[in-house]
Amino acid sequence: MARIAGVNIPTAKKIEIALTYIFGIGRKSAQDICAKSGVAGDRRVQELSEEEVAKIREVIDAEYTVEGELRREVGVNIKRLMDLGCYRGLRHRKGLPVRGQSTKQNARTRKGKRKTIANKKK
Repeated sequence: MARIAGVNIPTAKKIEIALTYIFGIGRKSAQDICAKSGVAGDRRVQELSEEEVAKIREVIDAEYTVEGELRREVGVNIKRLMDLGCYRGLRHRKGLPVRGQSTKQNARTRKGKRKTIANKKK
């Protein structure tokens, strides 16, 4: 198993797909990394030599923010919004959708499990 940016990437998959297992790298970034490192994107990870893996590792380290550093950066950005007290920060603090979605019917992912409110007794 090849280890890149602290992540064990699957050996049976094509390198273009396997790189997407790293947080912060999508399909387009993976294609760009393969092109810059000179590795064909349709080759399997197990077929790569140590030199090719090292080239990929160098490109990622030099040009991309990935894994822990990226997670920390995103967390700091959200914390900054919450500290400012802006609308987006308040939505993050309350655990509601941030990007303008309706909350009357859906938004269960952000709001969590339904909390039933009992009827008023007469």
